[in-house]
Amino acid sequence: MNRTTLSLIVGTTALAAVTAFAALDTPSASGAGTAKAAAELPVERASLLCPAPSISDIADTSYTSFTPVTKGVASGGKAELQAAAEQSADGTSDSKTGKDTKKKADKPVLTPKEPGTPVTGDTSGAEAPALVGTADGKFAPGWTVQETTEVAAGTGRGLQGVNCTAPDTEFWFPGASTSADRTDYVHLTNPDDSAAVVDIELYGKDGAIKSTVPDGFTVPPHSSKPILLSTLTAERQTDLTVHVNVRSGRVGAAVQALDDKVGGDWLAAAADPAGSLVLPGIPKDATDVRLIAFTPGDADADLKVRLASPDGQITPAGNETLHVKSGMTTAADLGDVTRGEAGSLVLTPTDQSVPVVAALRVIRGKGSKQETAFIPATAPVGTRATSADNSGKSTTLSLTAPTATVTVKVTASAGSEGGTPATKTYTIKSGTTQDISPPIPSGLKGTYALTLEPTSDAPLYAARTLSATESGIPGFTIQTLPTDRGLVAVPEADEDLSVLQK
Repeated sequence: MNRTTLSLIVGTTALAAVTAFAALDTPSASGAGTAKAAAELPVERASLLCPAPSISDIADTSYTSFTPVTKGVASGGKAELQAAAEQSADGTSDSKTGKDTKKKADKPVLTPKEPGTPVTGDTSGAEAPALVGTADGKFAPGWTVQETTEVAAGTGRGLQGVNCTAPDTEFWFPGASTSADRTDYVHLTNPDDSAAVVDIELYGKDGAIKSTVPDGFTVPPHSSKPILLSTLTAERQTDLTVHVNVRSGRVGAAVQALDDKVGGDWLAAAADPAGSLVLPGIPKDATDVRLIAFTPGDADADLKVRLASPDGQITPAGNETLHVKSGMTTAADLGDVTRGEAGSLVLTPTDQSVPVVAALRVIRGKGSKQETAFIPATAPVGTRATSADNSGKSTTLSLTAPTATVTVKVTASAGSEGGTPATKTYTIKSGTTQDISPPIPSGLKGTYALTLEPTSDAPLYAARTLSATESGIPGFTIQTLPTDRGLVAVPEADEDLSVLQK
């Protein structure tokens, strides 16, 4: 995904340095002087898009919005989530009227009050729309919205969760499927005033799959369109990689993967193709783990497969390496790879570095009481990451330091209905994964958010697992925690009026 296209606008004060009345400081030809380091400043505007939560009439969905407190932000601003226009689930117009089925809310679905305190909202049933959100001023830096849905029975039953995403122009989803037991949708949401044109490409075990819609999809302004994958091809394949490429405009994208037998969850976009990848937060009681990988380049990829455990990196027996053929989706069954301990998968090249995307399908439980979640490869935490919608003992935070020891400060916010923030510091040893029970706000009422702030430079990867067992089924959902995009680097600059004389 091209993260540089995220909708982040820096404050006008910071950007004044790059107008016609300013010039960047650079070293002189003689070498005298040094360039000033870029300053990290809070963003002033952010956009988030939440997909329509469910096709089930018995679905219960909650939304949690949170902005961490950030130094140096303006005093004003606001954030709100509005319902997007909707189309039918197969991406067509309404079958009875022949018109688009559009729903617009007269007022925001959710409006945060102040940074530092979560705000929640809820809905139910199959008619809940996608949401388009904007935040500016003090609400923009690190703004995070979590969508969590419980479905008691039927296809995809269990706990489904997704972080609402920023709009972008490219997304990779290894781990989708058109098998007989799966019902997978790609949800496309357009936040802008003009239509977006989107291509959806499918790659299976033998390469690219010819689509029944070669000319792409048009997503109208401020609307959302779910596309059923099985309508794009007659082929039934267990493992697919979906590539969403936006020809015009930008969208938010997520895959909803629903299974008839083993529940379901949201599959978030994987990190950009890279030679080395980290997939953090495999539950220690996972009964089946499946790795799905794809390389979009012209060369095959050969990867070392390592499990970062609490005691260091180990090699899964029988899965020491993975060969990924160019343009073909490759899968490997890792079984109960964690064997009762916390774990994260680390993929590195055996020789030549070839860009790869990857994800894990994780199953907990046995027999008729199985549930599914997905872990895409993710970017590191960076300066700060934020996780919304946490509640007491149902939250597990998984932290991975693949290359060097990392110290990280974890702060639990005030609760949405009351409570006092709490902070703890953790040290994650090099090459290990640690599952931690995060701090809980004193006097907690409602849900709370977590912010992670590493205090060392080595990369840290993180994931949060929510659990909610119902009727003996271990419902769970996993969200990776890359940077919350709260800060942006802006070069230092000095005024230089001499540019006006040239």
